Amino acid sequence: MRALLKPWLRFLSIVAVLILCGSCGFAQALGVNPWELVELPSDATLLDIGFINPQHGWLVGTHGTLLETLDGGKSWRERSLALTDQDYRLTSVSFSGQEGWVVGKPSILLHTTDGGQSWSKVSLSAKLPGSPNTVFALGNQKAEMTTDVGAIYRTEDGGQSWKALVQEAVGVIRNIDRSPDGQYVAVSSKGSFYSTWSPGQPAWEPHNRNSSRRVQNMGFGQHGQLWMLVHGGSLQFNDPAQPEQWSKPINPQQAVSVGLLDLAYRTDSELWLAGGSGNLLCSVDGGKTWKKDTELENIPSNFYKIVFLNPEQGFILGQQGNLLRYTGATSLS
Repeated sequence: MRALLKPWLRFLSIVAVLILCGSCGFAQALGVNPWELVELPSDATLLDIGFINPQHGWLVGTHGTLLETLDGGKSWRERSLALTDQDYRLTSVSFSGQEGWVVGKPSILLHTTDGGQSWSKVSLSAKLPGSPNTVFALGNQKAEMTTDVGAIYRTEDGGQSWKALVQEAVGVIRNIDRSPDGQYVAVSSKGSFYSTWSPGQPAWEPHNRNSSRRVQNMGFGQHGQLWMLVHGGSLQFNDPAQPEQWSKPINPQQAVSVGLLDLAYRTDSELWLAGGSGNLLCSVDGGKTWKKDTELENIPSNFYKIVFLNPEQGFILGQQGNLLRYTGATSLS
């Protein structure tokens, strides 16, 4: 009798596994891949990208990495800087016309007015709270700089003097983002809360996270909307008219434990999500449903940052010198 039951038990176990897997929530395959892997002369982790015009751009990263392209990102060459022998981590680059800025750690600020043909090192106060983290070029000798403890400064004279925009730093931050109209959102280092700031406010406004899971990353979407990625791979959007109101969590790929690290809009309705282990997902309905770009799974890299300069030009930055360039060669509609 026991011998007769064994085949049936095995059969029932297989059926149960199939039913379970069918409801696990694996993201469907996207079916197309509009990205190409770009060969770089560096294996550094890439941290930011900025362009002067559609053809001329710059990449920064760990180990003082500074790369330049003159063909829209198809090829890159290394540019050396006359710095000390310190191992700089260049975290942010930004241009407004020919004027550009680079910041990093240990505390460093670089400025160019000729498209990067020459760079000058700008002195920073020893009393600066934290180390420079991000920089945003605003044109005509103007820029805003943040530090890794959430201080925000503005210069209007090419970096010779800086004005603090907030009374106090917010504390050690995991990441920070700036909207086109000058608003900021910052996530605390442990992901336990986030803070927002708008021009004219004297200080950051703290907000508790809306679930037990820690916040991984946040940024600005369309029309002032905020998006939030939390540990465990879920995604939420808020209501710009009621900023404290958040949508129900969306799980782009419930069955995968790999974290999601960044999100970017290509158009109002097409969004991209990047994460660990070559994980890349796309939504063409504003984030309601997601599909996975399976052709990039074998790239041995975490994807940290997605940047779309415009709907036709985008890049994904990863570790070990992995850079993806958006080609738009295949339609997602």
